[in-house]
Amino acid sequence: MSALAYLAKSRPLLRPQSFKSVSTFAHLRQEAQQLEDPSPDPSPPPLPPNPASGSPRYSENWRSSAAADDGALIPLGLGFLQQSQASRMQLQSQTLDAQGLMNKFAEWMTTQNWEDMKQLFEVWVRSLDKNGKPNTPDVDLYNHYLRANFMIGVDVSELVELVEQMEGYGISPNSASYNLVLKAMARHKLVDTAVLLFERVLQKGKEQNESLVDQESYDLVICMLLSVNKIDPAVKYIDMALKSGYMLLPDAFRSCVQKCLSNRKLDTLVSIIEKCKKMEENKSLCPLWNQAIYLAEIAMQWNNSELAYYGLEFMVKWIARGQNSNPPDLYSANEGLVVSALATAGRTYSSKLLDGAWAILKLSLRGKKLPNPESYLGKIYAYANLGSLEKAFVTLLEFEKFYGNTDREDVEDLFSPFYSLNPLVMACSKDGFATLDKVYYQLENLSQANPPHKCVAALNCVILGCANIWDVDRAYQTFHAIDKVFGLTANVHSYNALICSFGKQEKRDEAVDVFEHFRGSGIKPNATTYSLLIDAHLIKRDPKAALSVVDEMIIAGYEPSKEILKKIRRRCIREMDYESNDKIDPLALRYGLRMIAFFMLCSRQRPGLCQEGERAFIG
Repeated sequence: MSALAYLAKSRPLLRPQSFKSVSTFAHLRQEAQQLEDPSPDPSPPPLPPNPASGSPRYSENWRSSAAADDGALIPLGLGFLQQSQASRMQLQSQTLDAQGLMNKFAEWMTTQNWEDMKQLFEVWVRSLDKNGKPNTPDVDLYNHYLRANFMIGVDVSELVELVEQMEGYGISPNSASYNLVLKAMARHKLVDTAVLLFERVLQKGKEQNESLVDQESYDLVICMLLSVNKIDPAVKYIDMALKSGYMLLPDAFRSCVQKCLSNRKLDTLVSIIEKCKKMEENKSLCPLWNQAIYLAEIAMQWNNSELAYYGLEFMVKWIARGQNSNPPDLYSANEGLVVSALATAGRTYSSKLLDGAWAILKLSLRGKKLPNPESYLGKIYAYANLGSLEKAFVTLLEFEKFYGNTDREDVEDLFSPFYSLNPLVMACSKDGFATLDKVYYQLENLSQANPPHKCVAALNCVILGCANIWDVDRAYQTFHAIDKVFGLTANVHSYNALICSFGKQEKRDEAVDVFEHFRGSGIKPNATTYSLLIDAHLIKRDPKAALSVVDEMIIAGYEPSKEILKKIRRRCIREMDYESNDKIDPLALRYGLRMIAFFMLCSRQRPGLCQEGERAFIG
């Protein structure tokens, strides 16, 4: 028989047993009574601190209602092959500590896996570590998270909020954190906002007695300001960076150079370069080769000798780098630029620029070629303006040594004291005969040195200098000393200077005698000779003789200039020599020169002769 059937048949055999009360007393009626208020208990002890302190996302951890979704600790499905991206992130966050997460980020940064970095960090800070406490990042780990957001391209405001949330983790933003925000602002060209943030960070650093900005911070702000042509604020931050001992990045320095040149802030640029040169960290800063050339050109146009010198100095650095590279990359300065630098040195009286220009010319030529005559003339001009006559004449001696006996067509004009060497002549006669005598004795000493240095062009400058101070005696003595003292032969420039000296003293006959003498000596007169002889006749009020010299000039193969014909016409009007004046217009027409009408010039010189001059012109 089954157990269930046996229990069913045995059921009636069970009888209820009678029970008696334990107590023998009758039931007492009881009524509820109100108890008195007990004394208040002391306050219970406080709870222990929250183990999740330092993690603002503890409320979003595994106790949240979202634990059963894709982010649950126990993944749904058939295993790892069916896990979603969030599930894989959750699993990695359970196995990685802060150092392991940092290594993972370093691996993903090489592959630019920014999106995974962002997601893994957000899952990791919601997870618990092996001790059951929420994961807490340090500032470096959080900066990787900020960089991932920056590279993804999140909005600036969102990036700022992420930086503000760092305090919730018990960490403070550092310069790298703020630099990422500045980069985001630079990307969106929020220049004013970036400056405000930078100022706030500077102030916060002062309050905390620590620097929250670094070299990159300054470079970011400076480049942003320069990009919108805010030169003065950019210079302010450049000064602050240099005073703080930071090195300017090459890109920031070159951008500063370009903007200062474009806005003609030349003195400002000079100040920045000088401050950089005083710091060991910034001595190596140098603009690009083409930028250095442009810098020098702009400086020369505005006669800024200091900036021009720095431009040449930058070019010297490039030449030295090119020579030391392997294979050599040879840079050379354009000689025209050097001539402009020498002219600027003369105009601005800068010996520093003069020496720098000549040095870079020597480096560029590398001893394989002589400087062009224009370079020597520029150097002579600069020395003459600086008052360094001894150096100027030494340069002239070297110039004549190399180019005095060449077959150049313009060799005669190169050594003309009336044109090419006139700045040296003016410098010699600036202080009168004292300077001229000093120069003469220096030349005499050089001629007696071992080896001797003799130069006809230098003596010609002294002769014309004597003519400029109206001292015909010194001019004549110097002319004779060319042969008697120095053992040289006078050339056409020597005779021209002597003719000029006699002509200024109204000694026309002596001037004519000099002309006849050197023409009989086999020396061919040049255009300057005839022009000086014409001036000598006009000073003696003899326009007819001047016109006869013009005829000789034409026969010799030279064309009279417009200035010569104007001088003769002016003298004809003053002397009322209408016959000679009638010869001027055919000469002007012959050589294509436009001359003012006779009666108009007459009215300007002598109003009373206007009608008579007009009749002579018409008739």
